[in-house]
Order: sequence, then structure tokens, then C-alpha cells
Amino acid sequence: MSAFEVLTMGRIGVDLYPQQVGVGLDEVESFGKYLGGSASNVAVAAARYGRRTAVITRTGEDPFGTFLHAALRGYGVDDRFVTPVKGLPTPVTFCEIFPPDDFPLYFYRLPKAPDLEIHREELDTDAIREAGVFWVTVTGLSEEPSRTATLAALEARAGTDITVLDLDYRPMFWPSREEARRWVQQALPHVTVAVGNLDECETAVGEREPLAAAQALHGFGVKLAVVKQGPKGVLAHDGTTAVEVPPVPVTVMNGLGAGDAFGGALCHGLLAGWDIERVMRFANAAGAIVASRLACSDAMPTAAEVDGLLAGDSQGTGGPREATGA
Repeated sequence: MSAFEVLTMGRIGVDLYPQQVGVGLDEVESFGKYLGGSASNVAVAAARYGRRTAVITRTGEDPFGTFLHAALRGYGVDDRFVTPVKGLPTPVTFCEIFPPDDFPLYFYRLPKAPDLEIHREELDTDAIREAGVFWVTVTGLSEEPSRTATLAALEARAGTDITVLDLDYRPMFWPSREEARRWVQQALPHVTVAVGNLDECETAVGEREPLAAAQALHGFGVKLAVVKQGPKGVLAHDGTTAVEVPPVPVTVMNGLGAGDAFGGALCHGLLAGWDIERVMRFANAAGAIVASRLACSDAMPTAAEVDGLLAGDSQGTGGPREATGA
């Protein structure tokens, strides 16, 4: 097996998105069913650029789990590291859509999500070491045995560039912000890239000001700190140089998934060896395109679509709202 260009580890589930916009779940009449979960969406996004991708995760042993395997393969993501857990249902996530900036999420991950049942002894450490990019999320640190497995995977990676920690902090998955910070700071010395918005950076390192947050991440050994600033765009800092890229104007349909699109594009640009400003502009545009569409996985753009938006092609966007992969 040739090494995967992008290997991710973390959440997977079924996203049920309402077909009616601007109303609460109590008034929604129909839903669309999509693959979801940040790590899985990042793998899908990278696959859209032709990258060889796979995801390490677990589903329930149920029809939704079967659906997710088929969806991954359909998107070109290798599913060999996706295994079932008996007795736990595949997670389902509902959202409400109130454009341009209100998208409440409702996670159904009880009694426990299968993707938190990843065990250390099940990991293919050769595949992890050999991947061009290895991407993990903070959610994987929230419970055992996934926490130990995530840290073991990062240790097996041994600081290999490009190792990414998505600071994807979801308060409902943690007993407290302080507990999340404790475990994030255990993971940071093992990664070369950290990506998060202002709230996630505050959780990780106690800093909310973008440049201070980037410098604090460098203090843990991170080489590239990517701080998403919402309407102010994205700050990327490599330890010596800071690059700030403004958001891309689009008409926002659903902001969920924009961060995962940003992540997949970030992987693609780093693998391509682009300079940091080019990577950030490309990733920003990818996130904006997904924000202008309904779904997450289905909405991931191709390189041609991203390049078209960057070149001023407003097809499918054409509105004043600014969006990034925040």
C-alpha cells in the first residue's frame, strides 16, 4: 500500500439537515441525510482535490453505519480503518438553519459515540507514520479509550511534518473548559500544525488575542499556528512571519462544514508546498464555498471551483456576507 496523503482520526456520524430553512426543528417537515463528523469531512474535502485519503473512526453496527461506509467510498475515502462497535448506535446530528450566522447543532451521541471507542491496540501505526498529513481533533481527547489512542497515534507520528491538531472544542463533549485545556496541552507538543478559532485557542492555551494565541501555540512546539478570526479572516503564523488573509464574500446558506472544508484545503495546500499566504487564501475560499451551500460532505468543492472563486467567479456565491472556514 502506498502511503495515504491525508489520514484523519476522529468523529463520524450522520448529519440530518432540514430542507426547510429559517424554522426550528419542531417545524421542519423533511431532512436530507449526509455523512458528517469533522475528521471524516476533512478526509472527504481532501479527496475532492485528488488526494489519497482515509479516516480512522468507528460506527455503530447498524444501517446508518452501513450508509457511512458507502458514503466514504463514494467520496473516494478509504474506509479500511472504519470498524463497527456492537451495542452503540451510529451518532446522528441535527441542525437548524437560520442564515446568515445561526446554525444550532443537536448531537445524539448517547450512551456513547462509537468514534470514542477507538483503542490503541487497533491502530495501524505504520499507516499513521507514513501518511503525508495526519489530522486529529480535540474531540478524540475527551474520553477513553479514544484519548489514549489519539495520544499514542501522535507519539507514533513522532513530530513528523505535517501533523495537525484541529482544536475543535465542543463544550457538550467535556466536563469543563479546564479539563479540555489539560488534554489539549498534552497533545500539542506532538503536532506541527494547530488550527482553531478564537474560542478554541482560548480553550487550548488561555489566549484569545490572535497573535498572542499563535505565540502561545508556538510555545508548545507548534510550527504553524492557524487562528480563525471570523469576520476578520484568518491569521497564520509560522514562528517568524504572520500572514493575515481576509474573508471571502458569499451569501451564507449554512456555515456548518466550512471549517472542515478549510481543513481539507489546508492539507492540500501544505502537501503541495505552497507558501502560507496562498494556502490560507485557498482554504478560506473553500470554506466560503461550503458556507454558501446546504450540506457539509456533499458541498466540498473541487480545486477548479476554489480557483474560480479566487479568480472572481461569483457563480454559486454572489452575495455580500463574508465567510471563512471559521
